[in-house]
Amino acid sequence: MYKYVLLLHILGATVWTGGHLVLALAVLPRVMKERSPGALRQFESAFEKIGMPALLLQVATGLWLAHMLVPSVRAWFTAGDFVSHLILFKLSLLAATVLVAADARLRIIPRLTAQTLPAMARRIVAVTVLAVLFVATGVTFRVGPLY
Repeated sequence: MYKYVLLLHILGATVWTGGHLVLALAVLPRVMKERSPGALRQFESAFEKIGMPALLLQVATGLWLAHMLVPSVRAWFTAGDFVSHLILFKLSLLAATVLVAADARLRIIPRLTAQTLPAMARRIVAVTVLAVLFVATGVTFRVGPLY
């Protein structure tokens, strides 16, 4: 069962992180150059249909995987060992992602214009960096610290 849950977790990470990398590195520069909120809305609308389920899949499978590695939820928040520390870091990345995404969804996207594009771009870059940190932290579970 573990390997199938891990596979689903990695597939979710691939969609979520890959989509944000495409958004930040391919779509966003064109949107900013053309000052075109419509193009950004179009990408967001299409990506949201697969990106949000991928994120939810990651959360569900991530919690299951964390429980398999450290059965005590209380231990996740004490960071008493290396694995608990990684779990706490991933939960922190999730909280930061939710906060940035909620801010974008509630404050920026409803009033997205050419003038608010820079604010939206900052949030896109933030969520993309957080997504890459999720992946790097996930790799760390298997191979140890990346430094």
